[in-house]
Amino acid sequence: MTKYNYPMILAERPAVCNLVPPGQCQFDPTFRSVPLLDRVPCGSGGTSYLLRFGLPDEDMPLGLTTCACVLACAELSDAKKGGDIVDVVRPYTPISANHQVGCFDLLVKDYGDSGWLSRYMCRDLPIGGTVKFKHIDFNVKIPAPFKQRKIGMIAGGTGITPMIQALHAILGDGPEDQRSETDEVVLLYGSRSADDVLGGEMLDKWAAAHEGKFRRVDVLSHEPPESDYAGERGFIDADRIVKYLPPASLGEDVIIFVCGPPVMYELICGPRNESEVTGILGALGYSSRQVFKF
Repeated sequence: MTKYNYPMILAERPAVCNLVPPGQCQFDPTFRSVPLLDRVPCGSGGTSYLLRFGLPDEDMPLGLTTCACVLACAELSDAKKGGDIVDVVRPYTPISANHQVGCFDLLVKDYGDSGWLSRYMCRDLPIGGTVKFKHIDFNVKIPAPFKQRKIGMIAGGTGITPMIQALHAILGDGPEDQRSETDEVVLLYGSRSADDVLGGEMLDKWAAAHEGKFRRVDVLSHEPPESDYAGERGFIDADRIVKYLPPASLGEDVIIFVCGPPVMYELICGPRNESEVTGILGALGYSSRQVFKF
């Protein structure tokens, strides 16, 4: 295990499989404050950051189950309420694995005024300043290792973070009894432009190292027409899902992960807080046993 020295440059980060069962996370249902240790800009857009936070016990790893998230909370001034201080809470999925001792990493995009907490952590929070975190069992969507042979991933924007966490478990080296049975993963990743793709260099490295097992397909909605980008343009739709992802007809041998903005859930699978699968995936025959909404 390593303490603090896991690479802060995304392109240098290997996939690592180090799974723990539920109930071992250092964060419990009570918020606890931990400091921001480092903040590194990533990507070419200049609005995304790798944020490294400390842990309550500096000699232990986070101990978070894959796939799961934590809740972050900060006390921020609400201009709409005359500057009153309010608690702002948002879920985040760490992109670091449990071999990392004393700290954990978040990949966060600064959405400006539309992302109150992300803006604070990316711009205003000083190194050494604290944010409160907690974890509840409800935030474990599906635990790794995965038994399904085929996994499809549909992500939009920062919805890539739970996919990175799952890919650690699928692609990373680790104990024999922690290995997933998955032999193929395809990620459909929707972004506005090439500059908005989060973790692209790291994902490219993982795809090259696991050719035939992991493939990433970018779908860019607002990429300038004069750019040299030669991949998929527009939005993730039924045609692209049929083209790239494993079909519902595989039954128990396929699962689909979905994470992105609310409009993506509405179009792709139905609202995040509803177990019923509607939208494009519903029309294509995928069931609630096959689709997991992060």
